[in-house]
Amino acid sequence: MSDQIKRQKVFDFFKKHKIDYELHEHPPVFTCEEAEKYINHLPGIHSKNLVLVDKKKSRIFMVTLEAEKRLDLKWFRKFVQAPKLSFAKEEILNENLGLSGGSVSPFGLINDKNQKIIYYLDKDVYDANQVNFHPNDNTASLVLNKKMFHCFLEKMKHKISFIKI
Repeated sequence: MSDQIKRQKVFDFFKKHKIDYELHEHPPVFTCEEAEKYINHLPGIHSKNLVLVDKKKSRIFMVTLEAEKRLDLKWFRKFVQAPKLSFAKEEILNENLGLSGGSVSPFGLINDKNQKIIYYLDKDVYDANQVNFHPNDNTASLVLNKKMFHCFLEKMKHKISFIKI
């Protein structure tokens, strides 16, 4: 699936559910550090989204947290009762979220029709007045206010588990 199609799916979902956003185009970025050069001026919380799999690849976790926070993988592994966790490879991202590395965001959950992804959201991101995420490709960022982000979370119908990081 091309980046343009991935992005359009997000915009179509937003239009269908009357979710307002601000679009900010920028060169492709693959890390939070790279993104800072282009989005640091944007209002709201900047985030990172980690996709982890258990040893048997039977459970896939997405964790959304503030960009400057670090997820203690040892703690998270114990929290989800997984003997071992690793970062998801490109094929798992593509197969389950329709995404590639560097473009993961909660908006990828739109593509998780079987709701296989177990989603964890840092409470600070949920409570933020504004949030920033890629629109399923890493050449743009979207700014949503709290009301619009919560609307997205409600409309996607994924179970959300909140954590405090």
